[in-house]
Order: sequence, then C-alpha cells, then structure tokens
Amino acid sequence: MELRQLKYFQKVSRLQSVTKAAEELFVAQPSVTASIHKLEAELGLALFDRSQRNITLTVEGSVFLRRVDEILSRVDDAVAEMNDYRLRQSGAIRVGIPSMIGVFLFPKVFTTFTALHPQYELTVVEEGTISILRLLEQGKLDIGFVVLFDQIKDLEVLPVAKGQMMVCLPPGHPLAELPAVPMSSLRDEPFILLKKGTYNRQMILEQCEKNHFVPNIIFSTSQLETIIGLVEKGVGISFLLDVIARKQHGIVSRPLEEPLFLETGLVWPKGRYMSNAIKAFISFVTASFSAKTLDDVQGEPEVELRDESAS
Repeated sequence: MELRQLKYFQKVSRLQSVTKAAEELFVAQPSVTASIHKLEAELGLALFDRSQRNITLTVEGSVFLRRVDEILSRVDDAVAEMNDYRLRQSGAIRVGIPSMIGVFLFPKVFTTFTALHPQYELTVVEEGTISILRLLEQGKLDIGFVVLFDQIKDLEVLPVAKGQMMVCLPPGHPLAELPAVPMSSLRDEPFILLKKGTYNRQMILEQCEKNHFVPNIIFSTSQLETIIGLVEKGVGISFLLDVIARKQHGIVSRPLEEPLFLETGLVWPKGRYMSNAIKAFISFVTASFSAKTLDDVQGEPEVELRDESAS
C-alpha cells in the first residue's frame, strides 16, 4: 500500500468522481482508476458503490476514509515539522480572511506582524467564512479569520472581536428615519448581498426566513465597493458591519430592531502540528486582540472602501 494510493482514494472520496479527482491531481484518469482497484484488491473490499452516476463510499469505504484522513494528516504534520528543522528561522503561513473582516484587520495585523517577523512569509487568501472553513478542512490553509458560529467544530478558536450588522440604505429612504429597522419591513426591498460562501449572506437569509419572507436578491457580489455604490444610487439595500458602514458618507446605516451581533475569531485545526511560524502568528494575534469591539481592533486607520473585496 502506497501513500499515493491513499491520496488518490481520499481525493476521489471527496469529489465523488474519478474524473474530477484526476484533474485536481494532475494525473491521467486510468492511473487513478487502477490505483483504486489495486487498493480494493489489497484490502479485499469494495470501497466505492459504483451503481450510481456519482460514485459514493460504501460503509467500509467511509471507515477507511477516516483512517486515511488521519494517516495523511500525520504525514503532512511530519513533513511540516521536518521543514521547521530545515528552515529554522524561516517559514510560511497560509492565512484565510474574509475581505470584509480584512478591511479593518489587514492594516494592523499583517503590516505589524510582517514587520516584527520578516523571516516568515505570509500568504493571504481572501474568501468567505464558509469557504475558509472548507479550505482549512482540506489542508489548503493553515489558519483563518472567520465569523464564529455554533457549527464550527474540530477547530481551535481564538475570539478576536465583536461587531454588529447594520442595514445600509440610500439617503432619503423612508426607513432611514427610524432609529432601528424591523426586518419584516424589508420584505419588499431589493437586496444586494455578498456572494455564497460568506456567513454574512447566510445570516441575513436566516433572518428573512425567520420573518417569513424570501428576499428579492437583485445582485450578488464579492466587492464591497460595488455594494456601497449600488446602495448610494438607490438600487437596493444591503448589510455591512458597523465599523465599515458608519464610515461610508454616501449611505445611511441603521441597526436592526432585533440586533444582529457577530464575533470574529482566529481558527485552526485541532491536533495538527503547528510550525514555529504559525505559533508566532497565533501569539501575535493573542497579544494584539482580546475580544474587543471591531472599532477597537481597527484602531487608527480609516476605512476607505475602494477596490476592496467582500466577506
């Protein structure tokens, strides 16, 4: 049994497709098929049910996948640990961050950390919270800033800051006269939301469902600048964090009548080997932020939303 076989099996299991697995692995499809058949022959068991269009794991395959995940995770940890010995005073960190969070965290976290630790290479991937959690699970990120919610499991969590979601309205909108906006009053409003993969969007949709209506989503984007511009022109309404919304002079922001609070945090997989670079980054974030408000985290830099992406 070879590690290559286990990696092929893991990839096919996740994608439920030999073709897609071969494409992601950059190998020929027959090589993946032969590898899986050889693995099944060695085990004396069928790992996949091939009776459907998309192949799925058998019961035995599901049990085997859990063990394979553990094995390959330990192999990755061993390689990372040896890299630490080889590199000694250098290293790399892959950090995921939703861009709406990055608007206020990026200036302080990344510029200060890289100034304090120039020996570490920091790679930033901008994705929504849900996408970041998936990339962490797949081992494509080392650590990530996310919006914290109940379903986050199998991750270490370091709370960073708290904030509130605001309704963003064009100037002169009738609801702008209210001190707080009832969610039910937005039933007939055109919504401009962040794209799928963001917890911001999921949270708003859940609130609409709670108030018994399906929102009229006329536009979805990953660009905060686009959202702000469309709201300014009266095309629709949107929802942004208070620390961002209050600094936009062309829109009016109001809290919801039933306030929506969220907490951001730093998360990373439990039980994984942590390189010196990752430990340094966690220590830096721990020392810098201790469950403050987002305004406190942002500090002195002003938020200017031009050419920024979303959360």
